Amino acid sequence: MGTVTSHRGVKAFPAMAGRTVKVLGETLTFKVVSEDTAGSYALIEIETPPGLGPPPHVHRREDEGFYVLDGRYEIRVGDQTITASPGAFAFLPRNIPHAYKNVGTTPARLLVIITPGGFEKFLAELNLLPLGPPDLEKITTIARKYELEFV
Repeated sequence: MGTVTSHRGVKAFPAMAGRTVKVLGETLTFKVVSEDTAGSYALIEIETPPGLGPPPHVHRREDEGFYVLDGRYEIRVGDQTITASPGAFAFLPRNIPHAYKNVGTTPARLLVIITPGGFEKFLAELNLLPLGPPDLEKITTIARKYELEFV
């Protein structure tokens, strides 16, 4: 079953549907992008291999919500660190440094809501970078466009 769309803008997606990109070792599936929600939000499923996760960073425009689907994550928000297993939720407000890491021994999955939408465009740009070791200068340049800072 493919995407189901009605004349009123309602969308339904089957399991495993959505555009998939690879970013810094993680697999991201865009379930809903900002164009689908008139810019309100984006919804992304992230699969993180053991030991991986993004470095500490700050969003200046977006709030994020993390809902753990599978595995075990360590989530840092400001000066708090929580270990989150399936069913756990964490709210990560803009302007507060945060990071997450899969601390389990198997791939873990998060469902991430980002509001307002648009940050998924940053992730899509990272997906276009050449394979190989991350080019931190290019990543930082792209991040600035989206008001993201690494700390």
